[in-house]
Amino acid sequence: MHVPDGFLPLEVGLTGQGLTAGLLWFSLDRIRRLPQPTAGIPKTALLTAAFFAVSAIALPIPPTSIHLLLNGVMGIILGIYVFPAVWVGLLLQVLMFQHGGLLSLGVNSLIYGVPALLMALLFHLRRWLPERPWVTVLSGLCGSGGVMLSVGLFYGFTLMVTPDYWDEVLVRDELWRLVVWAHGPVALMEGVFTILLVQFLQRVKPELIPTVR
Repeated sequence: MHVPDGFLPLEVGLTGQGLTAGLLWFSLDRIRRLPQPTAGIPKTALLTAAFFAVSAIALPIPPTSIHLLLNGVMGIILGIYVFPAVWVGLLLQVLMFQHGGLLSLGVNSLIYGVPALLMALLFHLRRWLPERPWVTVLSGLCGSGGVMLSVGLFYGFTLMVTPDYWDEVLVRDELWRLVVWAHGPVALMEGVFTILLVQFLQRVKPELIPTVR
């Protein structure tokens, strides 16, 4: 689920790069202001590597194949570190697997990174809610919500930049079938996985989840 370079008008690609640069600056500035800004680097590197690796594992979901996103669980664990982590992971995918492209890197970073940031904020709400059952509910929502928000952004953006001479109804129907429908099982899997992972980390390493402090 990457927007390729050849599909993007130049001005759209440059706009995406500008917005991504702004979010990177915001994230890095917030990280710099933390009491220990380097403390999150090890887990950020680990999850960036995981995000990069899962893109190479294709799951056959007829009539297409997909891969896990992990942006929801990354948002939970990394918090403000998540957008730089997503950007680095996508850059590695471009350079090594040719997924997407350098011009479209900004747009793809927004598609994956903005939902990750939103899921980090959503999980942060548990600080004001009872421990049970909200930790489970929010974990599942973040895992599934990260996927579906990315799918929604990809779907909407692709329709927005589709050339006028293409059959809009056909494009919309095919996108729904190949992207939205196919990622339903992925959203479910990532929701369950996120619940199990958060419960496990709370028992053995709660400091890995910043918002549980």
